[in-house]
Amino acid sequence: MEVVMRMGYGMVWIGLLLLWGLPPGAANAVDGGYGSGVGDDPVPARTILAIGAHAGDMEVSCGAVLAKHAAQGDRVVMLHLTPGERGHPGMSPDAYAEQKRREAKEAAEILGAEVIFGPYQDAEIPDSEEARLYVNDVIRQVKPTHIITHWKNSIHRDHSTTWAIVTDAILLASLEGIDSSHPRHRGVRGVYFAENWEDMEGYEPYLFVDVTESFDTWREAISRYEFIVGDISAFPYYDYYTSLARVRGALARSTYAVTFNISAFGKRRNLDLFP
Repeated sequence: MEVVMRMGYGMVWIGLLLLWGLPPGAANAVDGGYGSGVGDDPVPARTILAIGAHAGDMEVSCGAVLAKHAAQGDRVVMLHLTPGERGHPGMSPDAYAEQKRREAKEAAEILGAEVIFGPYQDAEIPDSEEARLYVNDVIRQVKPTHIITHWKNSIHRDHSTTWAIVTDAILLASLEGIDSSHPRHRGVRGVYFAENWEDMEGYEPYLFVDVTESFDTWREAISRYEFIVGDISAFPYYDYYTSLARVRGALARSTYAVTFNISAFGKRRNLDLFP
């Protein structure tokens, strides 16, 4: 059932969403269920929802872009489906989950973002209808104009499962008759897949975003995570992502840049003549 569901409203739907988004300048009402953007405050032109499998995934891969948007007045929300609590060699999962949530809150504050913690456990994100309905409900409440998540192929099953859940949940959030106490949301203008060292199979850098002005903020934010700057991981996260940003920046003719991929359908352009 889930395979049919994913093929039925997975990658094709992402391409359609890129065509069905709100017109430029259109604003969405903000529901306060998951964030602070409520009351009489003006609604920002963009609401970015970054959905990662673990606390730290979105911050390290695209946090500089999130910080740049937040600095310009856009609303930024991060959803961590799990804390990533099973990655510490010297702490129990419960103790490390508490630490990761604290680190995530500190990092989000530096980036200028709100943070939501999902109900799932590290390495056990279920590829299920229940998980899709959960993310659907978050989308309906946050009302994002843009969504960032993992690329579809990964050596970490939580990442590829998150991609499948998010792409299906975007469709569910747009439909009437889905089990939710919140109205449908069809205002997603774009869906982007972040560059992550574990998700590189078939990943192609397509969009390059200059993050030179927000790079120091990003470095401060990710430094809140022990797994990035400490000695608990054999992978050199800090060195890898700072170096990657410099390499991508060179290609983008800037100092630092972050890349994203989009669906193949979204890359299609229909022309009468060369532009």
